[in-house]
Amino acid sequence: MIHKSSVIDSKAEISKKVKIGPYCYVGPNVKLNENVELVSNVHVEGYTAIGKNTKIFPFACIGTQPQDLKYKGEKNKLIIGENNLIREYVTINPGTERGGLSTNIGNNCLFMISSHIAHDCKIGNNVIIANNVPLGGHVTIEDSVVIGGNSAVQQFTRIGRLAMIGGMTGVLKDVIPFGLSIGNRNYLQGLNLIGLRRQKYDNKKILGLDKAFKDIFNSKNLHENLSRINGEFKDNELVSEVIKFLAKDKKRPICSPPS
Repeated sequence: MIHKSSVIDSKAEISKKVKIGPYCYVGPNVKLNENVELVSNVHVEGYTAIGKNTKIFPFACIGTQPQDLKYKGEKNKLIIGENNLIREYVTINPGTERGGLSTNIGNNCLFMISSHIAHDCKIGNNVIIANNVPLGGHVTIEDSVVIGGNSAVQQFTRIGRLAMIGGMTGVLKDVIPFGLSIGNRNYLQGLNLIGLRRQKYDNKKILGLDKAFKDIFNSKNLHENLSRINGEFKDNELVSEVIKFLAKDKKRPICSPPS
């Protein structure tokens, strides 16, 4: 069902059962999969693919040119997965040459009002980004992350799986998986224990992760601390995930507990 007031380019690929409300625009290279709904006044352009059952609310702007002065019109893309909720005034930009020309969003995510996903971001599954949260370019958000309202994430930052960012936090440093990060300039408050329990992880493994967390951040020399615990928690996949995250990418500093 397409409202007569909407402008849909004849070259756009529109699947069956798509609902497009009044005053929407869909550009020539857009692909809308089954059961996508554009409520009203939604703008979608560029090489943008939107997965099944994704619902986009009024005044969202999807697939417009990256906000990067280095972008010179290269062919880029934006891929949005299935079952996502994209609320009012959300903006999502495609990639740039420096980031592989692609912005990717997983499944079952919620982007609340006025959040912004910049060029070349990689967003996992089951992510919740609250109101007025901008993500800078090249940010990586792993699965099941929650970012509180009015926070901001600096470019190239990584946030590990099942981490939680408190409201009004300035995220300048990478946050480990399962971390709980807050502050005007983010620091680690501890572990997201509530999130871990909701995911039904074994209590023994959570206690092991808690001990490893204290050992890893026992001093400012993370490399030395990691070498000390190497092998001690080899049967705990939660600890292994944290260690792998710390070893993988070093574009930005690691968020640590205060003092």
